[in-house]
Amino acid sequence: MTSSAWTRTTALSLLAATALTASATAGKAADITLRALMEDVPETRIIEALLPEFTAKTGIKVEFEKIGYPDMHDKLVTQLVSAESAYNLLEVDFLWAGEFPAANWLVDLKPMAEASKFDTAPFVPSMLDLLGRTAEKMPLVPMYNYSMGLIYRTDLISDEKLKTAYKQETGKELALPQTLEDYVAVSKFMKAKAGVEGSAMQGQRGDPNAMEFSNYLFSAGGHYLGNDRSVVLDSPEARKALDLYIDNIKNGAQQGALSATLDDTLRLMCSGKAFSMVTYWWMLPQINDAKACPEAADKVALSVMPGGHGESGGWGWGIPANVPEDQQKAAWTFIQWVQSKEISVKRALQGHAPVRTDVFSDPEVLAKYPFYKTAEQVVASGQSFPIFTYSAEYENLLGTQISTAASGGTSTDEAIKASAAGLKELMSR
Repeated sequence: MTSSAWTRTTALSLLAATALTASATAGKAADITLRALMEDVPETRIIEALLPEFTAKTGIKVEFEKIGYPDMHDKLVTQLVSAESAYNLLEVDFLWAGEFPAANWLVDLKPMAEASKFDTAPFVPSMLDLLGRTAEKMPLVPMYNYSMGLIYRTDLISDEKLKTAYKQETGKELALPQTLEDYVAVSKFMKAKAGVEGSAMQGQRGDPNAMEFSNYLFSAGGHYLGNDRSVVLDSPEARKALDLYIDNIKNGAQQGALSATLDDTLRLMCSGKAFSMVTYWWMLPQINDAKACPEAADKVALSVMPGGHGESGGWGWGIPANVPEDQQKAAWTFIQWVQSKEISVKRALQGHAPVRTDVFSDPEVLAKYPFYKTAEQVVASGQSFPIFTYSAEYENLLGTQISTAASGGTSTDEAIKASAAGLKELMSR
């Protein structure tokens, strides 16, 4: 696909192209193949479709090994602690952005960026910070964001019969929820009266429910950490968030929600059998695809989480320290290419979740996806899960407490206290 936006040449792009060509020469000479372990999600498939273009430009081959998220961390760590990693290009979740640099597993990309004059100014600053950027180092370059918001059915929220029934039942107008309490109430109403699940929930213990619950926590005004990075999770707001989360799991969500993953919720929403899902904003174009999701397409919209804040996350590109220098240079060539404005726009036109402000505001992107204006608000208002050396371990600890409370094995109060105590203990290591 071509456009005038992609073919315009500027002094900056010429400078970047010169650096890209220079580093690509080394890749060609060595006949290098880059190998990356990638999460099996739409973003990966968008990039994968563009890889022949990169190989044609540079001579460097790229191979993606796609697997589910729960298996990625351990598989990567096994390679990063070995004499030489089989993966010479890394996709790194923000939850590992404290652990991997602390273990000295990553190349510092700041010197590479400075030498090649790679401009990081267009990147959303919070994304660079989320991935560990400091004044001294840059361990990762943002790849894409997965800030979370609410995807909901516009046809159901505007249905006149449902509006009348909701007014009679609650005394309130049926409208896009503005608070977490209102959202759970609407979710339960839709399940009871609209013939659909109120919320497609990913309640599986670990990453799915920890990320989903984080949206409830932030929407209720709670936090994991204070400004001084002290643990403040043990709070009335956190208890309210967990009570509402459990209420929705039991009375608004689909059967089996406590074992459901992102894939399960996407299938349910895609089938037209759910009113809403708290999920990554870039799921909207997937659900709005008439070919892939004919029962839901053109009936869904995106909003910031009720309450004003959702969970913010993202992935970054990294380079392992335990691979040869020529492979590191080839990996840097790829990172510059895939995160350039030109390729980022191409990705965005296929549903990519940008990390560059100039892509969010690109006229061609907005013409195809007007909802990117809302997406930028979702990203800007997002709040972060605690990022430190043991973030991944804490995610499992928190997920266990949420799951136990939701299945009746412990009280809300006990679950929040245990989650706060666990966070304090891990952060003190």
